[in-house]
Amino acid sequence: MSRTVSVPATSANLGPGYDSFGLALGLRNEFSAELSSEWSVTIEGEGEGLLAADARNQVVDAMVRLFEEAGQPGLAASVTCKNSIPVGRGLGSSASAIVGGLMLADSLIEAGIGQQRIFELAAELEGHPDNVAAALFGGMTVCWSGGSGPNALCIEPARGLAAVISVSDTPLSTSAARAVLPDVVPHSDAAFNAGRSALLVMGIANGDVTLLREGLADRIHEQYRRGVVRDLDDVRRILVEAGADGAVLSGAGPSVISLVMAPDDAHALEVAQKVAVLSREPLGRLGGRAVVYAVAVDRAGAFIR
Repeated sequence: MSRTVSVPATSANLGPGYDSFGLALGLRNEFSAELSSEWSVTIEGEGEGLLAADARNQVVDAMVRLFEEAGQPGLAASVTCKNSIPVGRGLGSSASAIVGGLMLADSLIEAGIGQQRIFELAAELEGHPDNVAAALFGGMTVCWSGGSGPNALCIEPARGLAAVISVSDTPLSTSAARAVLPDVVPHSDAAFNAGRSALLVMGIANGDVTLLREGLADRIHEQYRRGVVRDLDDVRRILVEAGADGAVLSGAGPSVISLVMAPDDAHALEVAQKVAVLSREPLGRLGGRAVVYAVAVDRAGAFIR
């Protein structure tokens, strides 16, 4: 018996929502598995020859964790990963692997763990909840931690939102991007981000382009990460000049995501495609920015098919 799960790419932070906001994107990884006497991993597409193709793989690690949670440790499976999400570029490839592995294992043994517990386990494995929440639930998510563990609020984006992503040729580890952040920030910057976070949520939820533009601004992390994503300001300028409504680091970077808003999803994707076409040449001249995606916002999240 084989199972397949499809998991979307994600962009975390979205400017002011540091370690709390996530947005699911219309770019997906597919993971398939069937129970076996020993672990085996086949990787196709992004990460082929780079990601671990054995029991160290993140999909396997997540499956092992779910089997243990369900009281059936020691099980193994044959796993195939068909990856479309770039690895180490700030688009949630690790979150997709974790969510995919947990859902595959749950489905294979019919454990019935439930979506909330899968979210909690995914946040545990990832170390933070923002990417895994968006990958699992779809749409936009706002995450926080309380006494009971990680929590996520799912927000349905208004119709007419799409994204353009400038992918860097060079990967950047989350640990390296976090290492450049200060331990404290000025109160004025914290207040700035609190206000912009609220504006961004309202802009995305209500389809208000003015609020969206104002909300895509940050003083908590992006200014410090210019040292490791040196072309950030140039990429942002190019995307906005091409017609985007704003651009921010995708997660910790180095990819940059820009958002566009239009009357409906079809028109938004058309606008995003035009922005991608207009920005591709000037981005290419920067060097290391050969790949540009125009994608819809994913509203389905992860699902078994």
